[in-house]
Parts: sequence; C-alpha cells; structure tokens
Amino acid sequence: MVQSVLGSLILGYRPLWNSARKLAGIQLFAHNEASAVVDAGHLLRTIQELWTASSPPLLISAQTRQLLFDLLENAPRGAPWIEVRGDWLSDSAIYSRVKAAHQRGLRLVWRGDIGKLPEPDIARCFDISLLTLRPEDAVAALQAPPARTGAPTPSVVLAGQMYENIESRALMEHCLDQGNALALTGWPTEDVLYSMRHHPQQPSHAVIFKLMKAIDAEQSLETFEDIMGEDPLLAYRFMVYTNSAALGLRTGIDSLRRGLVMMGYSSIKRWLSDQLPHASTDLNMQPVRESMVIRAQLTARLLDAGIENDLRREIYLCGLISQLDELLGEPLGTILRRLPLSERIYDATVLHTGPYTAGLQMACALETDDAAAIRQLCETFEMDLEEVNRALLRVLSDLDVERPTGRR
Repeated sequence: MVQSVLGSLILGYRPLWNSARKLAGIQLFAHNEASAVVDAGHLLRTIQELWTASSPPLLISAQTRQLLFDLLENAPRGAPWIEVRGDWLSDSAIYSRVKAAHQRGLRLVWRGDIGKLPEPDIARCFDISLLTLRPEDAVAALQAPPARTGAPTPSVVLAGQMYENIESRALMEHCLDQGNALALTGWPTEDVLYSMRHHPQQPSHAVIFKLMKAIDAEQSLETFEDIMGEDPLLAYRFMVYTNSAALGLRTGIDSLRRGLVMMGYSSIKRWLSDQLPHASTDLNMQPVRESMVIRAQLTARLLDAGIENDLRREIYLCGLISQLDELLGEPLGTILRRLPLSERIYDATVLHTGPYTAGLQMACALETDDAAAIRQLCETFEMDLEEVNRALLRVLSDLDVERPTGRR
C-alpha cells in the first residue's frame, strides 16, 4: 500500500528560509498523474512515519486540484500545512472543503498574488499566506527608506507572511529585515553571488569555528568529515591544500577523509586558524551553502544501494562540489582538474555522464516543481519513482531546522 502511494506521486521540494537565514521549513510539491488515484490519507501517514519532532515543518503544495481535494478531505488535525491556491477557490468543491478543513483544525496556507487577497469570509480559514509581490510592489519595496532603529518603517510587505519568487538580494533583505516576513521559499542565489562578484568567496566562519571546536573536543574523524562537508568551499580549499607542493605528500589526496588522516589533527587546526581571519560571516550565504549540502545529501541517498562507505562519501563529494563554478566564477572543469578526484566525479559534474550522473541530475530536478522533468529522468535512468520519493523524504526529514524559543 505504501509503495502504491509513493509510486503514484511525483515529489519535489523548496526550502523555506527565515530572517536569520536559517532553514525554517520545507515546501513539498506533490503531483499525481491524471490517471493515478492517490490515497491522501496514506500519503500523510507515510510522511508522519518518516518525520520526527526535530524534522522541518512541512508545507504540502498539491499540484493538482484532485490531490488538494483529497488532502482537504482526509487530513487529520495536526497534519502538515496544506497550501491552497487562491485561484482554485473558485472551485466550489474546494471552497467548501477549505471551510470544513478549517473547522477540523487544519493549518491552511493561502497562496497567491498579494494584490488578490481573499475575501474576509474565506480569509479567516487560513493561518498564513504564501504571497507573490507584483512588479509595482517590488519597486515600492526597493524604494522604501532604510529601517531606523526603534522606528517602524512602512512597507508593502505584509509582516508575518511567507513570500516566493524573490529573485533580488535587495528585495529579499527588505522582506526579511524590514517587512518582517516569516520566511521566503527559495533563495535569490544568483543575485546574492552576483552582488559579491568583486570579492573572492571565502569559507564560512561558523563552519570553520565549529570544526576547530570539534578538534579541541577530540571528536571522531567522522564528525570532522561531516562538519567539513557542510561547506563546499571549505572542502575544496582543504583538498587543494592537501594536494599542494608545500605539503609534500607523495600520493594524491582524493577525498576529505584521506586528507584528514594524512594531515593529522594539529596540522588541520593550524590550517583552519589561518583560514579563520578571512572567513565569510555574510548571513546571506548560509542558504546558498545549505542548499548545496542538501543537494549532496540527496545525490548520495539516491545512489545508495548498499554501497560501501568510501563510495558513498565520494558520491556526496560529487554533489557537494557540483556548483563550485557558481562560487568561484570559473568553469567547473578547470576547478576540478586541480584535484586528483575520481573521474566519476568529473564525468557526472562536467560531462554529465557516468554512474553518478543519474543521482546528481535527479537531485537537481527535485529542487523544482517540474514533474515532467522528474518523470523523464526516471525513464531515462530507469529509476524507480517510489525509491526516488522515499530518498527525498528521508533526506528532508533529517534536515536540521531552527525553531523559535518557547514555541513548537
């Protein structure tokens, strides 16, 4: 029964980022084929089995009216947030079930244009909104005066709501820092990186400091590797250093673990200390790094079929460094040729061939609501849709999320 649920849906995701630039939740896109009958109750139970108290809050975005209808009909109190598109409320069946779901205590999210907010009679059924700003709203927000300490600043942004399709760094900062938006779905990565194009990217100060503390506490090698794997640029810099002529190692270092073993803890800490003064403290880079880490985790999970640990770590590294060109502003092939990495990594990330390409391309596709692209990849690489969906849900359920103090 569970197999039929996850095998008849196409899932995708988008992170929700709060004003601290921390993960606040996950938007889960769910699309069912026109011919597929999905047991919405069973889907919710499947999610409940995988989710724990520390898993991110979930917003389910049904991509078909029938699936939304079934979710509204079957979701019990305490289920994840359920999104309702504003233009779908013209469907009387959905409208009536929204009201009934609200009376049952479901947490509903209205999604639509900020200029087309629902009428009060139906608006009270929604706990929160996921809004899109109109072009004129975006212009007004960008022209608003900067916030002054202790003085409220007028904003077109409605406080306490979520926003999507924010492609500008300046608009993102306005929404989160002046407009007091609850969260953004997705992140303006391209514009954040473009705004920093004249300053060489540096690894995260927080990740370097965390790794130094772990070394001081004499934690395990696995812990060191996991922490270094939280920052693609730190991992890359470390491997460049371990393969440098200055270190004089006789053989090439092709993995983080081997580099950690060969260098020794005191040498690693000295190297980290040298990195710390130049490290990045720009909070806007946190979602960029964390998104790359999620892609790496998903790539490794998608290709995990009882493989040995060394290969699993190699696949993770493949996903982690697959976007280094965006961070460094160089062709990825040029960057990777500086390291004695497995040809499998180069093939997947640069040539889009080889045994890792299926996992990497699927991990990229799952970052969207493009059901057709995900379906095509399943067919091209003969990947089982149920297994893809299960891998995605397991990775998402394991993500760390920042929760407000004193609140659930």
